[in-house]
Amino acid sequence: MKRRTFIAGLGSAVAWPLVARAQQALPVVGVLFGGTAQPGGPYRIAALRKGLSETGFVEGNNVEILHLGADWQYDRLPELAAELVRRRVVVIFALWNAPALAAKSATETLPVVFAVRGDPVELGLVARLNHPAANVTGAYVLSAALVQKRVQLLQEIVPAARTVGFLINPTSRQKDFDLREMETAARILGVTMVTLSATTPSEIETALAPIKGQSINALMIGNDAMFGDPAAMARLVALAASHAVPTIYWSREFVDAGGLMSYGVNLDDLVRLAGTYVGRILKGEKPAILPVQQATRVETALNLKAAKALGLTVPATLYALADVVIE
Repeated sequence: MKRRTFIAGLGSAVAWPLVARAQQALPVVGVLFGGTAQPGGPYRIAALRKGLSETGFVEGNNVEILHLGADWQYDRLPELAAELVRRRVVVIFALWNAPALAAKSATETLPVVFAVRGDPVELGLVARLNHPAANVTGAYVLSAALVQKRVQLLQEIVPAARTVGFLINPTSRQKDFDLREMETAARILGVTMVTLSATTPSEIETALAPIKGQSINALMIGNDAMFGDPAAMARLVALAASHAVPTIYWSREFVDAGGLMSYGVNLDDLVRLAGTYVGRILKGEKPAILPVQQATRVETALNLKAAKALGLTVPATLYALADVVIE
């Protein structure tokens, strides 16, 4: 394997406005997410812990973390957000778009920090990026340009591809943004888009069944967090291989799991950035004056073994572009 990196109440250690509560209990950060609760927390929780550690907070030492997941039933998120408010957590950390919107609707006073895909102003999370002016801030990645680039990369490795399947979660509020971006990319690049839908990991197999019948030459996975769940990720990679359809994903973890290629922002870096804001708020800073951060560390990953299994020849230009190459 060859890897090339794109870019090489409070404890006594924390001060200040909340210190009076330190002698009673550790402060609790409530994590709201769409997936299934796991004993160690949701996928990418390690990146949140890293961001907290950069600001002096260690789980179990001077902060506690409470996780509430919706089991991919996004209509449960408002109820779970309200539960975090009732439990009087110090900060709500909302992992991805639907949880962020639910958290914002649940409280106008409790600090909310998000990690999302898409423009937070357009999503309705903040009024302005540089001065949120309310109780909500966080980190984001702009996805529009990434979608067009993914289609271009598919065309490079599959020049004959004229029909591209686009897998979305129709229950996600992110789907409208995803579809708009994909439709724009398809129009600019001259491909036909076929929308495929799955609302849970168990529906992915049925969603991909029309690939052969509709002569889909290539596949792109939408940005919904459900597809990045480890179980769903493994299912997607296996099904793409069984259908022999070249597929591009939005995170290199898919490529590590055997997928063909990915192009997207390093999502652990995105969550880490947001995690540093959680720490700063625990220290007394106000979300209203913390500018929303944009994660910009983009990675291209390529799996040569998967390309060979699909009978694809990887262009030298694409090989040179890749930051991560799995041989």
